[in-house]
Amino acid sequence: MNFPLVSKLLGVVMLILAIAFAVCLATAFWLDSPQQLELTIRAFVASVGISLFAAALFFWVGRSHTKKFFRKEALCTIGLAWLLASLIGAVPYVMVLPDADMADAIFESSSGLTTTGASVFGDLERFPPSLMFWRCLSQWVGGMGVVVFFVAVLGFIGVGAKMLYANEASGTVSEFEESRIQSTVAKLVWVYVGLSAACCLAYWGADMPWFDAICHTFTTVSTAGFSTRSTSFAAFDSPTIEWISIIFMTLAGLNFILILRICMGRFRFVLRNTEFAAYITILVIACVLVSAFLRFDGTGWSTEHAIRAGTFQVVSIMTTTGFATEDFTQWTSLPQMMLLFLMLVGGCTGSTAGGIKISRLVIAVRQSILTIERSFRTRVVRQIRVNGQTLSSQSISDVNSYLVLIASVICGSILLVSVFETSHAIDTNLSIVFACLFNVGPGIAEVGPTENFGFLHYHTKLFLSLLMVMGRLELYAILALFAPPLWKRFS
Repeated sequence: MNFPLVSKLLGVVMLILAIAFAVCLATAFWLDSPQQLELTIRAFVASVGISLFAAALFFWVGRSHTKKFFRKEALCTIGLAWLLASLIGAVPYVMVLPDADMADAIFESSSGLTTTGASVFGDLERFPPSLMFWRCLSQWVGGMGVVVFFVAVLGFIGVGAKMLYANEASGTVSEFEESRIQSTVAKLVWVYVGLSAACCLAYWGADMPWFDAICHTFTTVSTAGFSTRSTSFAAFDSPTIEWISIIFMTLAGLNFILILRICMGRFRFVLRNTEFAAYITILVIACVLVSAFLRFDGTGWSTEHAIRAGTFQVVSIMTTTGFATEDFTQWTSLPQMMLLFLMLVGGCTGSTAGGIKISRLVIAVRQSILTIERSFRTRVVRQIRVNGQTLSSQSISDVNSYLVLIASVICGSILLVSVFETSHAIDTNLSIVFACLFNVGPGIAEVGPTENFGFLHYHTKLFLSLLMVMGRLELYAILALFAPPLWKRFS
């Protein structure tokens, strides 16, 4: 393990956090009331100070680093960066909100940086503007990933940057054609910024107040789900705003490399992209079915209202954004189960969305179909192809291993949550795990879109905070930290 280099990279992450806190400090001077200002200034000054001290310490420890960078360093850097960022990101909540204990603050911070959108707070209108800004900004930073941002600007990492991006952003390094990974990731960051600017202008043009437009842009493009209002998008009561959100949530659920190639005019790549076709197909079918249920299931809604409500909820859940315009826990069981399934599916590989990811689902389905055929045609030889390319046996094995691992984590997490939450029904505990592990935010039953996670046990909140980070990093970067061989030096 190259500890000095890992330490130096962690120092960069802490420096980025300090910059984000400094922006929130400026927001406090600009928007907070005189009654709030003293408290928020103290909180963000402390946050900046802690981040800078940590950055200086990590840079000092890493002053003698070498450029030996392997997969273990990538996993260690990613895992520790997200855990440390979640802990330091909790400081403003503890210092500003008098009723927030450490578990609440860590949960909210983890939910923000992992773009989960689950909250332990119900009355958001009482938040000072600067704290609300940090709450949403943390999701925007977490959307593309703290690590992706510094990979885009650091040249000294070299080939190790490929491993950092592959582990943090659910991407595969084979998707990059350029020889310099930093250049490509920088382009992806510009795509992210461009989508954010377009989304903000669209919200503002639809008469959303500018502060709300900026905050909701942060949480829409990052498929995160924090809102400035306790009732989420329902508070605006605007069909136009809802359709704008649907469009940008759908775009944010796409592979950002796909969006980049569209911007470069390479439309042929889109037409042969298997994951894109599956993503759009699942979205359209789910939207049609849920909207039809809402129209003819005795709600009394108009066709337009049913289509808009069904489409919004489907897109929001499948992209793991977590916004809501309706309380879908009041719907009948079938559309609720469809939404629960969509939580598991998630968005595309290389997007800001959570879930298992469409590409893995496509590979698993095709492998299952092939296995069924081989049960009665034992000598059949057929390859699994994705995006026009034949998958190697190792790639298929990796997908199968991940699915077994995620299923094991789900089962173990439900059991552990049930130990602490003995007073809740199984559907609530199941939904809690799904909502946090797959970075969705709202769930069903007692953690629906009109509820929050504040009623949970202290230890449950801490465990769910870890679960959110695990889900954001797709398990390995956190689980690897508990493997003793990871910490051996250069082996």
